[in-house]
Amino acid sequence: MLSRALGRTPYYVVAGGLAVIFLFPLLWNTWASVGPQPGTAQESGYGLGNYRTLLDYDAGLWRYLLNSTFVSALTVALTLGVSLLGGYAFARFDFPGKNALFLLTLAILMVPYATLLIPLYVLLDRLHLQNSLIGLSLVLAMFQLPFATFMMRISFEAVPRELEESALVDGCGTAGALRRVLLPAVRPGLITVGLFAFLAAWNDFIAPLILISDSEKAPLPLAVATLRQQSMGAVDYGATEAGVVVLAVPCLLLFLLLQRHYIRGFMSGALKG
Repeated sequence: MLSRALGRTPYYVVAGGLAVIFLFPLLWNTWASVGPQPGTAQESGYGLGNYRTLLDYDAGLWRYLLNSTFVSALTVALTLGVSLLGGYAFARFDFPGKNALFLLTLAILMVPYATLLIPLYVLLDRLHLQNSLIGLSLVLAMFQLPFATFMMRISFEAVPRELEESALVDGCGTAGALRRVLLPAVRPGLITVGLFAFLAAWNDFIAPLILISDSEKAPLPLAVATLRQQSMGAVDYGATEAGVVVLAVPCLLLFLLLQRHYIRGFMSGALKG
């Protein structure tokens, strides 16, 4: 028993060291957001002065949080809906050009993100969706779909075909088998895809910077970036750090709540591979 524990000591040391490395910036940022800094709303002592600055900035923190929540929720819904059907089709049906189409879908990952934003800006303008949270959500979902479709395909392929065939024999149609049998089986993959889509939409800065021109419609990352600039070009580091903390909290909570499903979603693909 002792030898087994000693054998795992290097693992615990490395894991603990990595945890400290990853947690230190967040802990330091949290401390700095409430600590005294010259040129900020919290110049002396410890308090929430920087958070009050963030709360009252321009349209208000709650407005920016609402914008980010709407964009993230719509992005997750679109990504899950399309990737679920796409992954199911690629995993369960045979049709001409299936593998070529799947490779073409994955090839979108090789296109630099920023190079597509200007053409998408023009397209959204013609569709009257430029400077729109719906248009922004469509763009963010589009960039998530290649990875999401890949994840859902390997999740469906990890489910034995016999389960689906049994449901079909019992009288379920294709849609019924998908809803009643396959969806519970691929739930970890769905949660993984949804979590990735949420993190990408919640934290994205460059797409809102290009596609959103109305400050009332800005998501929180864009608002935090504009908040940095004070008069005479000075940077309000305290309010910026408070904004980073507010941005990080939902991501941390979601990851901690869903980590078990998140790991199972990746493991299903690894075992299949």
